Amino acid sequence: MRTTFDIRARAISSIVTLAMALFFLVLPCVVSARAAMNIQEVKSSSGVTAWLVEDYSVPIIAIRFAFEGGGTQDPKGKEGLANLMTGLFDEGAGDLDSETYQSRLDDAGAEMSFTARRDSIYGSMRLLADQREEAFDLLRMAITAPRFDQAPIDRIRAQIVSGIVSGARDPEVAARLKWASALYGDHPYARRDEGNEQSLATITADDLRAFHKAIFAREKLKVSVVGAIDAETLKADLDKLFGSLPEKPTLTPIADVQPKLGQEVRVEYDLPQTMIQLAYPGVERTAPDFFGAVLMNHILGGGTFTSRLFDEVREKRGLTYGISSSLVNYEHANALTIGTSTRADKAAEALALIRDVIRKMADEGPTQAELDAAKKYLIGAYAINNLDSSSAIASTLVELQLQDLGIDYMNRRAGLINAVTLEDTKAAAKKLLTVDPAILIVGPSLVAGSK
Repeated sequence: MRTTFDIRARAISSIVTLAMALFFLVLPCVVSARAAMNIQEVKSSSGVTAWLVEDYSVPIIAIRFAFEGGGTQDPKGKEGLANLMTGLFDEGAGDLDSETYQSRLDDAGAEMSFTARRDSIYGSMRLLADQREEAFDLLRMAITAPRFDQAPIDRIRAQIVSGIVSGARDPEVAARLKWASALYGDHPYARRDEGNEQSLATITADDLRAFHKAIFAREKLKVSVVGAIDAETLKADLDKLFGSLPEKPTLTPIADVQPKLGQEVRVEYDLPQTMIQLAYPGVERTAPDFFGAVLMNHILGGGTFTSRLFDEVREKRGLTYGISSSLVNYEHANALTIGTSTRADKAAEALALIRDVIRKMADEGPTQAELDAAKKYLIGAYAINNLDSSSAIASTLVELQLQDLGIDYMNRRAGLINAVTLEDTKAAAKKLLTVDPAILIVGPSLVAGSK
């Protein structure tokens, strides 16, 4: 049996090996990949399609994939099933128990992770190219033959429950749960991803096996690979990794939902800081007016240090350390959200100011100078924000596939942004910001006349 020292020493050795490789090797890979991004579509004999960026400047391979169907697929009464499952893929697979599996993963010097989000379950691995066969064989076992042994189930479940119990005393957690419930009602988006103590207690190994069988299938699988591997080798590896999975998943249909606006949600806590969030309508990712909304949002609150909200609330009045707005795009819901925290006795003043800034944007829209600056930033910053490592490139390529944007999207993106006119952004502001929003206030009561 491995001792704690053995495990720690092995882990440190693997981390150091990979970190050294990354330090000396990944940077040129990133520069190379960014300089000449040639994305190939590779299709294996079992029908698995992947987007590949070959790069041999460093002996590293990054793979990322996503199966459609995340936490929204949790059966009623077994909330947290997807999240629990993703914590168990490195806890034994095939004929390897938890300890043996993790030991071999350490020996291969590979980093593997799985994450459950609302609409998809993601997996990734980063590995040294000369350890590809061993690392991919371990990944294959995790994907196709997870064991779900009782001891790891109980241990990972206890860790999740411990976090839930600890979070019960956290005002931000309470506020997040109440906010989700207020916006989405009884839709699966209102659920807590981790589940709750009662739902987790009902989950069995058979539940995990059935859920894995329903979700892990080839039809709605998205894969991207970046690094030192050619297309023909990747085709064979795709069949090894995913070829034995069922062709079609068994997904529960999820309805589209519009966040419930026009309401004020208050969570009373005696805190020195008050947290404020606002939700407005959003716009679908594939809608023709999407980039008009993106540019308008950047000018409103998306540009960290240059937005109107930051300038008015932070710079001119000093009411907060930070404030931002974002366009949120889930598979079944969209929204524009604004968030900040401020001193409790200044919360009413801050909220009134935020609403004034929004009202002015809705009435007048951006200026031409603001639009020109936003276009320049959003075009120039894309590579820095999305392509700054081989793993980031792989992640970006999977998201582009999930959003059905096309393999040539990166080449078209600057043109789509430059085509947005001032009138487009004014129309987006009027469309999204003239609606009465949902407002969340976490902290002491506001003084009267806050609106």
